[in-house]
Amino acid sequence: MELVNHLEDRLLFAVPKKGRLQAATLDLLSGSDIQFRREARLDIALVKNLPIALIFLPAADIPTFVGEGRVDLGITGRDQVAEHDAKLPFGQPSTVEEVMDLGFGDCRLQVQVPERGDLNEPSQLTGKKIVTSFTGLTEDYFAKLEGIAGGRKESINNTASPVPNLKTQIRFVGGSVEAACALGVADGIVDLVESGETMKAAGLKAIATVVESTAVLIKSKQSANVKLVDLIAARIRGVITAQKYILCHYNVPRSKLAHATDITPGKRAPTITALEESEWVAVSSMVEKKEIATVMDRLTAVGATDILVLEIANSRTG
Repeated sequence: MELVNHLEDRLLFAVPKKGRLQAATLDLLSGSDIQFRREARLDIALVKNLPIALIFLPAADIPTFVGEGRVDLGITGRDQVAEHDAKLPFGQPSTVEEVMDLGFGDCRLQVQVPERGDLNEPSQLTGKKIVTSFTGLTEDYFAKLEGIAGGRKESINNTASPVPNLKTQIRFVGGSVEAACALGVADGIVDLVESGETMKAAGLKAIATVVESTAVLIKSKQSANVKLVDLIAARIRGVITAQKYILCHYNVPRSKLAHATDITPGKRAPTITALEESEWVAVSSMVEKKEIATVMDRLTAVGATDILVLEIANSRTG
C-alpha cells in the first residue's frame, strides 16, 4: 500500500525489463540524470531526483499500458507500437503518440521462408501457414495481399477480432519463431531481423519487409503530466544529440570562411569569433560523429588550421 501511495504523485515511465532495447535505454536514462536504484526482482523503481517511477515491462506490453493511460511515458520498439495499433478495433484511433525516434534498436519485421525452397514472393504464402508473434501486423499484411478490404471489425466486447475471411492461417508463437519452418509447423514466418545471423542459421531468407523499426519514446494522449513529460523529452533529446554530434573547432582565413562553413553548417549556424589576427576567424560547429574524419580532411583542403574535435557531454539544441 505504501508503494501505491508513492506512485500517486509520480509520472509513470515504462521501460523494457529485458531484451535488445534494455541496455541502451538504461544508458539513455543515466545520461538524462534520471537517478534510480532497482531492487532485485522488483519491476518498479522510484527515481530519487525527480517525481518519476520507472515501471519495468516487456517491450511488447508497453504500448498497451501507455495507450490505456496506465503509464505516461514509455520506451519500446516502433514495431511494438505498430502491432498494438494493428489490433485496435476498426476505426478506433490510437491513444499512443510517438515523441521521438531514439536512434537505436534498428531492426526489420520481415516475411521469411526456407532458403531451400521455391517460395520467393510473399503472395505465394497466401492461404498457407504462417507463424509469428506479431499477429496483428501479419494479418493486416496478408489481408492486403488477399485483397481483403475493411480491416478488422469491432467485436461485441470492444476488442479486435481477426480479419474476416482471411485464408492465410496465422498462428501466434511467443518465442523461437525461426524454428517453426524446420519443425514443419509453418510454411513461412514473420519475425524481427537485426543482423540476419539468426535467420541464416535457421536456414531462412527474407522475401519482404512488413515494418522497419527503431526504438521510440512514446507518450499517452491521456497524460496529465505535460510539463514533466516535456522535461524528460528535452533531456533525452539532449543526450541523443550529444551522442550523435561532436564539436569541431578550427581557425580559417576570412577569405575561406564561406567555403569552410559550407562544410560545417552546424545544426542551425556555426559560431564565428574574430581573432587578434584580423584576417583570421575561429569557427565552432556541431558535426555528426560519423562524418568528422571527412569533414576534417575537407577543412584542411580549404585552408583551415588548428582543427580540434571535442566531445559533447550533453546538450540542449533547437
